[in-house]
Amino acid sequence: MLIYYLVTTLHVIVCFILILVVLLQSGKGADIAGAFGGGGSQTAFGSRGPASFLSKLTTVAATVFMITCLSLSMITTKQEAKSVMDSTKGKPAPVSNAPAAPKSTAPVPTPEQIRQQKEEIEKRMAQPQAQPGAANATTPSGKAEPAKQPPAKSEPAREAKPPAEKKP
Repeated sequence: MLIYYLVTTLHVIVCFILILVVLLQSGKGADIAGAFGGGGSQTAFGSRGPASFLSKLTTVAATVFMITCLSLSMITTKQEAKSVMDSTKGKPAPVSNAPAAPKSTAPVPTPEQIRQQKEEIEKRMAQPQAQPGAANATTPSGKAEPAKQPPAKSEPAREAKPPAEKKP
C-alpha cells in the first residue's frame, strides 16, 4: 500500500512539472517573422540545433509520466481484483414467487406423421370440390367439417329463349 501512495505522489508531481515545462517553452516560429510567414525556412520539426534544457526536461517528464501511469494501473488492478462471485459466496439465491410456466401436454409429431399429414392434404386438394347438400366431411383428426358450398352467383341464371317470331 505504501508503494501505491509513493507512485501516486510522484505521478502528481510529474504532472505539474510536465505542465509547467510545456507552457514555458516558446513555440516554433514565435518571433515576429513567424507572424508574417517567415518561419517557412525551418524544417518540419524545427531547426536541427542542439536540444535545449526545457526540451530535454519535457522528454524526461513525459517518460516518467507514462511509467507512473502504467505502474498505477498495474498496482490498482492487483489490489482490487475481485470477482462478483466472491462477493455472493454463501448467500442463497433469491426465490421468486412467480408460478412456473405450464408445460405443453400436446405430443410433438414425428417427421413420419408430418409427411403423412402432408400427403392427406395433397390428396384432398386433388379431389373435386364437395357438391352442395353433401354430408359433412370429417378431417383426419375425426372432427366434423361443414360441407363446402360453391360461391353464390351475383346474377340469377337466365335461360336463353329464342326470340319470338314476328307474324306478317
